[in-house]
Amino acid sequence: MGTHPDTDADTNSTAAAPTGHGGPVSTTLDPRYSTPGAEAVPWSAAEDLLHRSEVFWLSTVRPDGRPHVTPLLAVWQYDALHFATGAEERKARNLAQNQQVILTTGSNTLSTGLDLVLEGEVSLVGDSDRLTSLATAWSTKYGPDWTFEVADGTFQHSDGAGALVFAVRPHRAFGFTMGNPFSQTRWDFT
Repeated sequence: MGTHPDTDADTNSTAAAPTGHGGPVSTTLDPRYSTPGAEAVPWSAAEDLLHRSEVFWLSTVRPDGRPHVTPLLAVWQYDALHFATGAEERKARNLAQNQQVILTTGSNTLSTGLDLVLEGEVSLVGDSDRLTSLATAWSTKYGPDWTFEVADGTFQHSDGAGALVFAVRPHRAFGFTMGNPFSQTRWDFT
């Protein structure tokens, strides 16, 4: 229990896809890593956690192939997880070479909660209306220290620092419930 297979092996507990826009096309409970009697976690519970979580961990790949992991703030909106970073920061430089990422968040405890792993590809957000909506969401979620203006397709902080905004639409996600029952749910989006 609690391990994450790197295979695309078939499992035997698949639920019908939700009808909402942007949701997964399949939801699967992996019985190999779940307590008997556990049920697949609905995507709505994962989305709730994505809205509520304050800290996320971003994994990228350096140009030389070594992994890079860093904590950051993120906002779930438009069926994607959004984060911001300066153009010269390591994660932005990594993303210029390889857009494949993994983002994680969760409870960080063994006995309760839900942990999430999202796999996807980043895209740069440049649309002013979308950036304005995201800036409002950042300020609402994280408070006045995280207030941004939108200019030239970026977030601009009051100190003059600019940040690129990236969106990650998950290709695949995993949810791990902790405690009783333990479970591993997989959501596929493509």
